[in-house]
Amino acid sequence: MEFEHSPRAKELQAKVAAFMHAHVYPNEHLYGEQAEGANRYRTPQIVQDLKKKARAEGLWNLFLPGDHGAGLTNLEYAPLAELMGRVDWASEVFNCSAPDTGNMEVLTLYGSPAQKKQWLEPLLNGEIRSGFSMTEPEVASSDATNIRCTIRRDGDHYVINGRKWFTSGAMNEDCKVLIVMGKTDPDNPDKHKQQSMILVPKDTPGVKILRDLRVYGYDHAPVGHPEILYDNVRVPAENLLLGEGRGFEIAQGRLGPGRIHHCMRLIGCAQRALELMCRRANQRVAFGKPLAEQGTIREDVAHSFCEIEQARLLTLQAADKMDREGNKAARDLIAAAKIVVPSMAARVIDRAIQVHGGMGVSQDTFLAEAYTYARFIRIGDGPDQVHLSQLGRTLLKRFA
Repeated sequence: MEFEHSPRAKELQAKVAAFMHAHVYPNEHLYGEQAEGANRYRTPQIVQDLKKKARAEGLWNLFLPGDHGAGLTNLEYAPLAELMGRVDWASEVFNCSAPDTGNMEVLTLYGSPAQKKQWLEPLLNGEIRSGFSMTEPEVASSDATNIRCTIRRDGDHYVINGRKWFTSGAMNEDCKVLIVMGKTDPDNPDKHKQQSMILVPKDTPGVKILRDLRVYGYDHAPVGHPEILYDNVRVPAENLLLGEGRGFEIAQGRLGPGRIHHCMRLIGCAQRALELMCRRANQRVAFGKPLAEQGTIREDVAHSFCEIEQARLLTLQAADKMDREGNKAARDLIAAAKIVVPSMAARVIDRAIQVHGGMGVSQDTFLAEAYTYARFIRIGDGPDQVHLSQLGRTLLKRFA
C-alpha cells in the first residue's frame, strides 16, 4: 500500500479541513438549535446553506468514483470521510452522508436509465434524500434470508406488504424515495434468490410511518430511524432494481462500501475524542495537579492513540485492496475493519467521556451522541457476531 497520498488527494484534504474549521465546527450549536422544535425533521437551514458553499468549492459527491462523483479511489476518500466524521452531520454538507451514499451507489451500479434520471440525478444534486428499508422487527435480520416483507407481481405493478424498522433517513422531509428489500420468490430453493429490491416513492399510498425509533434516547432528528408499515403498496413494475431474485447481489454491492465508509467516519469521531481528552486533561486540576499528570489518564491517552492508529491502518488497507482487486477480494479486510473500528471508537470515546466527567455525558460536547453512533454501528450493517463468524469460517477454510 502506498502511504503517500496523491497531490490531488492532499489538496482535497486541506480544503475539507479548512471548510470544517471555517463553517462546520463554529455552527455545531446552531445546527442543534435548528434541529429542534416543530420542524425538527426538516433539514436545518445551516446545512442547506453550507451545501451550497461546499458544492461551489468542488467539495461534492466525494465518495463516488467514476463520472458521477469526484473520481476518487476508496483510499483517497478515506481521510476525507475521517475529517467529515468528526461532526455527526458534516457528511451531508458534502453530499456524502448515509444512507444516501449507499443508495446512490446502488442506483449508479444497478439502476436503469429511467431510474437514474428520476432518482439518482436529484440525489447527486442534493435536492432530495432517501432511505434504505431492509431490517424487520419480527425476525433476526442479521440473517437477511429471514426477511418476510413480500413484493408480489400484479400485472404491471408490484404490491409490497411488510413491516420494517430502522429505515434511516425516512423521517426527513426531503426523503422522497425508499429502497425496500423483500421477497418476490419465497419458495425458491436457493434462499439467496428469493429477495429483490424495489424503489418506493415515500408518498405512495400505503406507506405508513408508525413511529421514530430512539437510539439511547436520541431520535436523531432531522434524519430519524422510523418503523414503517408497507400496507398493499403498489408501485410500477419498472421500479424493480436489476431484476427479480437479485436483492442479495445488490445488498452485497451496497454494504461493502457502506461498511468501510462507517469505519472511516468513526475513526474521525475517535480522533476528535482523543484530541478533546488531551485538552481536557491538560486544563483540569484534581487532587492538586492536572489530570494530565495522573498515570491512569496518560495510559488512557496512549492506549487510545495506539488503537486509533491500528484501526486507521486496517481501514486504509481494506480501502486499498478494494481499489486494486475489487470489493469481493477485499471482503475479509472489510469485515475485519467493521469488527475492529466501532468497538475501538466506543472505547476511545468512553475514555474521553470519563475524563470530561459530567460534561462528557451532557450536550456540551459531541461525545455522548458520538458514543451512541459508535455503539449502534456494532449492530448496523451486520452485527459483530456475523462478521466474526463469516471471517473465521473463511480463514479456517483457507488454511485447512
